[in-house]
Amino acid sequence: MKVIPALCALLVAVASSFAAEPSAPLRYWADNWRGWHFYEDPEPEFEHRAPLPSRLALPPSKPVPTRRAELIEFERLQKALEETRHIAVMRPTEANVRRYMELESQVVSRASTFADMAQRIAWASPELDPSLQGRPVNAKALEVFDQFQMAQRSESIGALGRDHVLLFFFRGDCPYCHAFAPTLQAFQARYGIRVVAVSVDGGPMPGFADARRDNGISRTLQVSQVPAVYLAQPFTGVITPIGFGVLSEAQLLERIAIVGTAPSIGAAPLAGQQAVVNRGAP
Repeated sequence: MKVIPALCALLVAVASSFAAEPSAPLRYWADNWRGWHFYEDPEPEFEHRAPLPSRLALPPSKPVPTRRAELIEFERLQKALEETRHIAVMRPTEANVRRYMELESQVVSRASTFADMAQRIAWASPELDPSLQGRPVNAKALEVFDQFQMAQRSESIGALGRDHVLLFFFRGDCPYCHAFAPTLQAFQARYGIRVVAVSVDGGPMPGFADARRDNGISRTLQVSQVPAVYLAQPFTGVITPIGFGVLSEAQLLERIAIVGTAPSIGAAPLAGQQAVVNRGAP
């Protein structure tokens, strides 16, 4: 029959098509031996996952800051000097003492070089020159500074004299009080601040005929030594110590000016002791 050759040719063509595409998946119609009612499940789809790292990545370590060579050299020199000195003290042989003195000479030389450089920088930088800060060191500049400061303090004490007085505690048998009294009289006349003399023992004082007898204010102020000077404000009763013993006019001027700008240090409001202060006020 002619059907058989035609069927064979068809089978050969189908086989050759599968041979030409070996990677093509087999379809269910190609496997007729399974039957037409066979159902083939689809191939499972695998989820793509990133590969796990072989080991946990550690955070990068911070670089250790390196110390400057100057600091290391300074510490080494400091330690060597200290150790050499200890050895020389404990065993003061000629070699040990000489070794320490030589090392100390090196340190002094370095310090001298540093001081020279610091001085040159100060000369070129007024804001870093200590001789231009505060009280000058030059004789001529010091004279100008003292005159200017004296004028400022005189003006300040003149303003204080409008509502302040000086309390002068003394004893009639005290030689230091008698020596200090003329200074207070001159100070009162020069700067216009009233001096109220208070006699602790009731004795007199030349130059202060209007001296008041102590009414207990010295005990309240704990005046243990005379002569004693206090700055008092009659209207508020605030009394601030100025000094004890014999003071010069310059010392009085300096202390009263400083206390007048910062009267809170050592000040005491004595409302119950205003009688003496008020009677002595101008």
